[in-house]
This record gives sequence, C-alpha cells and structure tokens, in this order.
Amino acid sequence: MVSDNDTTGRPELLIEERIVDGVRVVSVRGEIDHDGKDRLRSVLLSRDGAVPARLVVDLSGVSFMDSSGINVFVSAHQAVTATEGWVRIAAAQEPVLRVLELVGVDAIIACHPTLEQALRP
Repeated sequence: MVSDNDTTGRPELLIEERIVDGVRVVSVRGEIDHDGKDRLRSVLLSRDGAVPARLVVDLSGVSFMDSSGINVFVSAHQAVTATEGWVRIAAAQEPVLRVLELVGVDAIIACHPTLEQALRP
C-alpha cells in the first residue's frame, strides 16, 4: 500500500495494488488531483520496471478527480495499449464517472460499474 501523509486536512490518497487472475488491480481511495497525480502515475505504470499488460483501476473509493487524474489515465492507456494490453476503470462514483464521460475518457477506456465486471475477459 502506498499513501501520503497529508497535513492540509484533505483526505489522504491511498493506493493499493494486487494481482487478481493475472490482472493488476489498483484500488484508489481519496481525491485524485495535482498533488497525487505523479505518485498515481508511477504506481499505475511501473511494477518491477515493466508496464502492466492488463490493468484495472478501482475508483470506488475516489470522491473527486480533476484533470490531473484524466491525464494520468490517458497516459496509462497509451502506455499499456502500446504493449497490446488494456486498461479498464471499475466502480467510479457518479461525480468521477461524470467527469470521465464529459471529457470522453469512457470512449477510450472501458468503464465498468463493478470491479467484478471489469475483471471479466
């Protein structure tokens, strides 16, 4: 688990990683904004120095995301699909899903209502 000690009073960005049936699952909790974007990008894109082939990002615990998060997901999508892999987003809360839809990220990265659905082949 990766976390920041935040002294601003805002919720901490917590990131957990695990492998489920050969798929890398990254669960994120808190707010995805400028302050946490670099750390999130590094967690999404490197594991033992390699870009993951299959990546699901569980956003069920994310209450807010700004354009910084959008940029991270687009970068992750580009890196993973360049290796013929895929990225999926799971369980985004309504405000976060609305942002993904407004900017069209849902057209390039599949957004699933649950983690279980995102993990299906």
